[in-house]
Amino acid sequence: MTQVETRNAFRAFRNRNYALFFCGQSISQIGTWMQRTAVSWVVYSITHSAYMLGLAVFAQQFPSFLFSLLGGIVSDRYNRRTILLITQTVSLLQSVLLAILTLTHQYAVWQILALSVLLGVVNAFDTPARQPMVHELVHNKEDISNALALNSAMVNIARLIGPALSGIVLQTFGAHTCFTLNAVSFLAVITSLLLMKLPAFVPPATKKKAVTELAEGFRYLRQTPRIGIIIIFTMCMGLLVLPYDTLMPVFAKVIFTGDALTFGYIASAVGLGSIVASFYLASLHKSANLTRILLISIGVLGVGLIGFSRCTSFYAAIPFAVVIGLASLTPMTVSITIIQMEAAAPMRGRVMSYIAMAYFGMLPLGSLLAGAVSQSLSAPFTMLVQGGIAVAIAGVFSRHLRQHASAADDSGTIQQSS
Repeated sequence: MTQVETRNAFRAFRNRNYALFFCGQSISQIGTWMQRTAVSWVVYSITHSAYMLGLAVFAQQFPSFLFSLLGGIVSDRYNRRTILLITQTVSLLQSVLLAILTLTHQYAVWQILALSVLLGVVNAFDTPARQPMVHELVHNKEDISNALALNSAMVNIARLIGPALSGIVLQTFGAHTCFTLNAVSFLAVITSLLLMKLPAFVPPATKKKAVTELAEGFRYLRQTPRIGIIIIFTMCMGLLVLPYDTLMPVFAKVIFTGDALTFGYIASAVGLGSIVASFYLASLHKSANLTRILLISIGVLGVGLIGFSRCTSFYAAIPFAVVIGLASLTPMTVSITIIQMEAAAPMRGRVMSYIAMAYFGMLPLGSLLAGAVSQSLSAPFTMLVQGGIAVAIAGVFSRHLRQHASAADDSGTIQQSS
């Protein structure tokens, strides 16, 4: 990368609003990953059940599936900053309640699950508003692609730092400290939103019935088959492959006979792989074939899962965890990139809600499935099957993705769209 390209790698920060957004989200994302790690560890420590791990993921993410379409409509109708202020405040309160329950040691699994359901409902409205908001924070539209690339790097750096910190904090201070720190991290997002200087919100000239807007959204998907295929692909990955992380506490505690630190290190190794993938995607040449990268990454993910499932040593598993993180980020990042960049502006909120619905609908069902199979058979066997399915998905979708690939997809730079 040349010196000029290096300087330009952070050009989106020239936009004050985006710089504020990035700083607030960076802190919050670390807190979010700390809480995710802590919730999984607490549930497994109480129940020693892989099925309950899957149920915990289901409780948090299935409500996002149920309400994501409504969240997309709300995002297209109302001021997105106001929506985010509300969702971030409720998320803060949810973390405070988790902290109080675990601090007093007066909690049961059903209470953890109930608070997870609350967070899932909040995320159904948060995600469709937060993702398209990047377009409102960047004045120079040429910087939008760079802002999306920085967002991807931000999330994956948090994915590296958060679980490692969570493992240390869990082992030293307890789960309540993880939840408290996450609650504090939401203050950074709320402050950044309040400091932004945005133009006055102009509501849509006409407000249609929700059913009408939903019908328009589905009609739009039929008219843009590539987006439709990507959403189907996301559903398959969410149901059958990506719930691999549901099994990680089982590997940490049972297979590797470790503790919370072991779990945190595994999750951080996955995060490290994701960071490598972020910088790899950002550095690709503009002529890179995105469809090919998408398909190869799914195959690599399958190999990584198969390799990890065969490991009986923590140290032997770490390299495979890095590979899993690298390969699991790439297909989803490329898919979301295409949708973000190509969806029509009036449809952007709804289209993002569809991809959220596909992801948050299938992932919790997949987590339940993975937990149930792991409980009946074993975690290594379940992950082995997931790896094989990933390779099969790459083969099945190869023809469809290549058929609908367009010049806009395969000639655009990843740095501009990740």
